[in-house]
Amino acid sequence: MTESRPQFNLVLIVHAHQPAGNFEHVFEECYQTSYEAFLSLVEKHPGVRLGLHYSGPLLLWIEKNHPEYFKRLRKLACAGQIELVGGGFYEPILVSIPAVDQVDQLARLANYIEHHFGKRPTGAWLAERVWEPQLPAVLAEANVAYTLVDDLPFIAAGFEPDELFGAYIAEDRGKTVWLFPGLKDLRYLIPFRKVPETIEYLEKAAKLHPGGAAAFGDDMEKFGCWPGTFKHCYTDGWLEEFFIALEENSSWLKTVTPGEFLASHLPLGRADLPTASYSEMMEWVLPTSPRLRFFSLEKEFAHRPEVLAFLRGGSWRGFFRKYPESNLLHKKMLRASASVASIPPRRTSAEHAAQFQEARDHVLRAQGNDAYWHGIFGGIYAPHLRTEIWRNLIRAEALADQLTPAGLLPRVELVDYDADGASEVLFTAPEFQALLKPSDGATLPMFDFRPACATLVNSIIRRPEAYHSRLREASNTSPTTGGAVSIHEQVRVKEPNLDRFLRYDRYARHAFRLFLFDPSQTQPDYESLQIKDVAVVAGGQYLLRSSAANYADVRLECELPEFAGESGTVPRLSITKLFLFGPAPQGCEVSCDISLTLSAPLARPLRLGVESVVNLLAPTEPDRFFETPSGPQNLRFSGVLPAPLLRMEDGWQKLRVTIHAPGAQEFWVAPIETVSESEGGFERVYQGSQILALWRPDFLLHSSFSARLLWRLESL
Repeated sequence: MTESRPQFNLVLIVHAHQPAGNFEHVFEECYQTSYEAFLSLVEKHPGVRLGLHYSGPLLLWIEKNHPEYFKRLRKLACAGQIELVGGGFYEPILVSIPAVDQVDQLARLANYIEHHFGKRPTGAWLAERVWEPQLPAVLAEANVAYTLVDDLPFIAAGFEPDELFGAYIAEDRGKTVWLFPGLKDLRYLIPFRKVPETIEYLEKAAKLHPGGAAAFGDDMEKFGCWPGTFKHCYTDGWLEEFFIALEENSSWLKTVTPGEFLASHLPLGRADLPTASYSEMMEWVLPTSPRLRFFSLEKEFAHRPEVLAFLRGGSWRGFFRKYPESNLLHKKMLRASASVASIPPRRTSAEHAAQFQEARDHVLRAQGNDAYWHGIFGGIYAPHLRTEIWRNLIRAEALADQLTPAGLLPRVELVDYDADGASEVLFTAPEFQALLKPSDGATLPMFDFRPACATLVNSIIRRPEAYHSRLREASNTSPTTGGAVSIHEQVRVKEPNLDRFLRYDRYARHAFRLFLFDPSQTQPDYESLQIKDVAVVAGGQYLLRSSAANYADVRLECELPEFAGESGTVPRLSITKLFLFGPAPQGCEVSCDISLTLSAPLARPLRLGVESVVNLLAPTEPDRFFETPSGPQNLRFSGVLPAPLLRMEDGWQKLRVTIHAPGAQEFWVAPIETVSESEGGFERVYQGSQILALWRPDFLLHSSFSARLLWRLESL
């Protein structure tokens, strides 16, 4: 008589998420092609048990638009076929948000799941599986019993691959949480290889680890939403074939929910893991040059797994260095959270309590991770996702000011806002909030118009990305469609010849940057980033001389050796920028008065330009346009417009921007467009418009010159 071996366990945790602020049609398309289709097959195969995680924004959308889906989930949960897994409600990277918000995010999703589906979750999905060693205490405080991380941090901690078929205990300061190692092999087998290959992999594991478990954790969107996967998973039947195979092999292979496995097994031991995420994320976070070197190393040691085990990239927080725009957004979120937390309580005011809760909701919504990083998905390059975060933070800070004594009085703060070691000047008033960065050319990286909850600058540096070399190879081909492959392996382009838009900025895309350059240069030079300007003037360190609630006075002194005359005397240039802020009818104004003084004549003439950067988002929508002498022009307009007035209108955000440049000859206008990688392929994305107001100072006859650039913002 043959002795039967213990069943091998397969722990499936499938994660579904859409970020707050994503397009309505994306929600609906993913629902139809993935969420509904996936659940239908789960219902059809009761022998398949698994954990399902849905993020808060997606659950709210489903509750409103497809309430019948909740009834189906509830029925499956009551039958024990699925286990609903918790997490942060708005899908934050937990380690990047304040402690009080960590607990609130986890509790909100747990409360929501318990309210709608009758049982409180015992586990939590970690957004992007970002792990840091302090998380056991964080999760334990929120009564989270387990989570899933990738196998990479286990390997990095010295675990052998054969040790990853079970669950472990992680501990921080005496607080513990169970960890499932999510196997990368399974992520790449499911659903991209033939079903028998996956079963063969599991059968080998079962023979080596009787009674053990293999854990899989990945996105539900790979079953239908990713390019080519709906046909592969449903039309061609991969997913049903997989479910059938699981049921047919149930004599030795048991699918279990994560909570069910924990209830019947002991941990394999301790897991003291380093900071990590999944392998692709740890590559994406590397700056471009190190990332390319990392690729070379991986290629060199492709057949040396014992070496590859010790190769890993950076940590998720590195995105704040790689993308200063992400860092600025993150620091604004931290300030907004602190501002709301410091609102004085009023026990007798129901209205105050409601407004406080509204402010808290805006902060938590703004912690959704998607716009803070970039990999395969658009992330920080997606303006609509960045804007959703900005709008929530503007609302949260405005509410905090309304609920705080003296919060509505105009004020100024000298603070290292973006935590880079240099102080910025923060201006706040009921109508606006503005940030002045003296260390970067005395420019404005942020200007929020509070009546419309709109942020005006909101652009991004065009920088080299590691995938641009692949784009150059693929850009001359037509848009492609193909079979199902992992999005980590695809090369798709959404339009031909995208490589012509690969331009890289010298400076951050801030407003009120001053350019001095040769008068022979033209608007096409400006658009193609070929302006040869004086770098110390455009991006140098200005000295803050004085400031108050409505102004700041900054100064720069530098030498211009390249403009020395025949006498050899090096001209010395003194620049003063005076920023003025204040209310205006239906809105507010900000102006920059610029004074230049030379110590000696220049050898050749110069042209002076002051740049505005304004992003009104969707460039081809008819409710957003430039007013021009020939009529409205969409936001992708490129060319020369007459000075001294230029108007932009945004019917969606209900605001008008007027740029006034007294004495200027003309405006040069060009779109700021990035080329980035997304799940659908390489795409061109409008990131705002750069608008250069131009003067021709006669430094050959005069030693000084003054110019003024003013923005007026009005609510429509």
